[in-house]
Amino acid sequence: MPVLTTSRLTCSPVQEQDWPFYLSLQQHPDVMRYIADKRPIAVIREAFEPRLQPWEPGSAHWMCLIVRETDSQTPLGATGYIHRDNDCAEVGFIFAANAQGKGYGYESLRAVCDYAFTQGGIRRLTATVTVGNAASRGLLEKAGFVLEGELRENYWLADSWHNDWIFSLLKHEYQAESR
Repeated sequence: MPVLTTSRLTCSPVQEQDWPFYLSLQQHPDVMRYIADKRPIAVIREAFEPRLQPWEPGSAHWMCLIVRETDSQTPLGATGYIHRDNDCAEVGFIFAANAQGKGYGYESLRAVCDYAFTQGGIRRLTATVTVGNAASRGLLEKAGFVLEGELRENYWLADSWHNDWIFSLLKHEYQAESR
């Protein structure tokens, strides 16, 4: 399983000992505002379990990496991707409230894109963001993702239907951008 590093971050596979941090992310109302409604711990644990399985390119479950500040090893968030087709994958990221707005999301997303396009066999990355989540939209656009469209009333959250933005980044676009 990959370990991705940047100038400030180490992104390593989720382990059982990461459960308390993962749970804290999933239970924080500000962190989850655009992601999911409050869920029982058992449901969160059920989503956590598959992320513990060994992962390699082509696996049917999420590559889930815990993002840590390298010097202190403080956990900041989680990132990764899941294959949707042979050479297409969906990226995702979630960060603790106190880690947001510091460039960690961008730095870790670039590391995930680098890995996906150079070692993961990925040609196209996508991301789905609930409309209104301006921080995630800005992060994706900064990393070179392009808004492809908006799916109307696509996601049920907080007792109402919400639209979703759909973003993508193609390998040849990313390579051209990162030169």
